[in-house]
Amino acid sequence: MNLEVKIETDNLLLLPISLEYKEDIFKEFSPEITVFMFPKPAEKIEETEEFINESVKQKLAGTDLVVVVLDKNTKAYLGNAGLHNINTRTPEFGIWIKKSAHGNGFGKESIFALKKWADKNLKYEYILYPVDKENIASRRIPETLGGKVFREYEEKNLSGNNLQLLEYRIYP
Repeated sequence: MNLEVKIETDNLLLLPISLEYKEDIFKEFSPEITVFMFPKPAEKIEETEEFINESVKQKLAGTDLVVVVLDKNTKAYLGNAGLHNINTRTPEFGIWIKKSAHGNGFGKESIFALKKWADKNLKYEYILYPVDKENIASRRIPETLGGKVFREYEEKNLSGNNLQLLEYRIYP
């Protein structure tokens, strides 16, 4: 499988994550962004570098594909998206968009593009999309893709907050 990915949409460019974006990721992956997410923001830029280096290793190993989301015209950094566990029958989506870019549909456009890529490049049974019950905007993404809630569960995130997760399944 070729993971040298460059995905273009009407408004976005999705490229494999690299250290080129460490400052943006460190700055934008804030406590406000991670309220409904499992990870917590990095306290030091070295933690962001470690995340990026690990993501690159996972891509090379064929287990994960993490991309940066850029504005197609300006190349401005907008956030990150990913498909995790792509070497399994049940990969998992991940997405976050920086606060100043919320409300433009960039998360949805990113996930739709990754779903199209997955349909073309992966053999999967379904893609998982876990999202906090309270995160209405993010819940609309799997619902628009025809995803159905398969289970509900609670999980404590790395910041110590309880998440009320809905796990959607999105089929090919």
